Amino acid sequence: MVEYKEYKSILSAKNNMNIYRGCTHGCIYCDSRSEVYGMTYTFENIEVKANALELLDKTLSKKRKKCMITTGAMTDPYIPLEKEIQHTRKCLEIIEKHGFGIALLTKSDLVLRDIDVLKRINQQSKAVVQMTLTTFDEKICKVIEPNVCTTKRRFEVLWEMHQAGIPTIVWLTPILPFINDNEENILGILDYCKQAKVTGLLTFGIGMTLRYGNREYYFENLEAHFPGLKKEYMRKYGSSYGIKSPNNQKITRIVKKFCKENDIMYGEKDVFRFCTLFPEQHRQLSFFD
Repeated sequence: MVEYKEYKSILSAKNNMNIYRGCTHGCIYCDSRSEVYGMTYTFENIEVKANALELLDKTLSKKRKKCMITTGAMTDPYIPLEKEIQHTRKCLEIIEKHGFGIALLTKSDLVLRDIDVLKRINQQSKAVVQMTLTTFDEKICKVIEPNVCTTKRRFEVLWEMHQAGIPTIVWLTPILPFINDNEENILGILDYCKQAKVTGLLTFGIGMTLRYGNREYYFENLEAHFPGLKKEYMRKYGSSYGIKSPNNQKITRIVKKFCKENDIMYGEKDVFRFCTLFPEQHRQLSFFD
């Protein structure tokens, strides 16, 4: 089901935008399902911000200073519907027209369709492509992220972005306890990061979050695909919101060591700073550092 709705604004106070609400990727762990975000309807029912293009064009034309626009934190800008209506591509073209930058987060290889626009934005200001990688094992990937391209394909996207001169960030999160929180899985993903020459990497700690709305969906999928694991979660974590893997410290050490050895930016502070600093701001800060 797709619903078109008019909105009064498109950018948050921190210049983040969501073109869609809801998602059909089907990731079993998605925190955006949480009712705290107002997702009181079926998450797979997509809401399109019908006037997103007009709002973005009008908003950017009035901004005094150029800045980075971010998208993808709540809803992937490249859900399957994007292939048909191309709202994300048109927003990128508006961002390009006004000389702003873009930092987007996705799991979809559909982003390659827009590599031409991203290259042009990166040449005049700055474009950053961020991709979520959680599971090196392709079979497990198709279980926990069933309706989107696999990790191997996302690695190929990262490599193509690097070839195009576009900096990339990997979100190594969430890591699901007793599912993908093992050293073999992490090392496989890190090898992809090295091959793709990524600029930075985020983990947010080795674990996941569970709140009302996404907890129930996650547990349903544990019962369906990992029999007995729901009981283990309830025994170990109860109703906790933040859930850390038992291997948290070990994996964190591995990731930090890898990033240091391969000159990859690591951690929320540095990566978010990189993604949100417009080139002019970056040059000013570098001058005064």
